Order: sequence, then C-alpha cells, then structure tokens
Amino acid sequence: MGSPGERVNPQVATVEEPAGSNLVAYGLAALLGFAGVAHFANPGFFDEIVPHSLPGTARTWTYVSGLAELACAVTVARRPTRRAGALAAAALFVAVFPANVQMAFDWRHRPAIEQAAAYGRLPLQIPLVVWALRVRRGATRTTDRS
Repeated sequence: MGSPGERVNPQVATVEEPAGSNLVAYGLAALLGFAGVAHFANPGFFDEIVPHSLPGTARTWTYVSGLAELACAVTVARRPTRRAGALAAAALFVAVFPANVQMAFDWRHRPAIEQAAAYGRLPLQIPLVVWALRVRRGATRTTDRS
C-alpha cells in the first residue's frame, strides 16, 4: 500500500515493468532520435529513397518522417506515453518499408556493397517492429478498474 496518510486510488492499478525494460525502451528511443535527426542533417539521402508514387515533394516526406521518428523517440522515452509511442514506432517501421523497397530497386545497378546495404535494410524492418512491440509489452500499463 502507500505510506501513512498517503491517499491511494483503488480504481487505478499499475502493472509493473519487467526488469531491463527501461534500457530496451531507451535504446529504441535513441535509435529513433538518431534517425529523426539524420533526416534533417542529411535530407538528400532520404529524399532519394522516398517512393516516387507519393504526392508532394520528397523533401516534405523526408521532414515528415523525420518528425514522426522524433515524436516516437520522445513518446517511447517517457514512461507515461511509452505504450502508445512504441505502437506508433512499430507502425512507423512498417510505413517506411516502401522507402526501403524503393532504395533496393534504385540501387540495383550500384556496386555490390551498396546493393547489399540496400537489400539488407529490407529484412531489418522485422526486428525493428518486434523491438517496438516488445517495448510496448514491457511498458507500464495503468488501467482503470471501474
């Protein structure tokens, strides 16, 4: 229970986070933050892999996806928003998959090492989605018992 004189709300229960879940969450937040900043530091790289079928300019999509990554980083880093942020991060990893496909297609005639990097990004999305969902599962959940 709480300390003497502390008011406890019996309507709200908190599920404890598993040991190490903060480290896993902060790692994901750091990755998202780094990627988000990279969209603004080197937008040309990201502009090139924006799928050509999207409306608007590639630079707009580069900045929007960079902002989305930064927003996910912040929400994953904060315990109260971690569950929602991790779910958003998983969705974002799925949403940017077409850019990785575009990159693999566009880089098919480049040197072998660059092709390997482009093709290597495709299966990398799977562990990223799993990582985000693991963070979501491990995050503290406050539930209303009413």
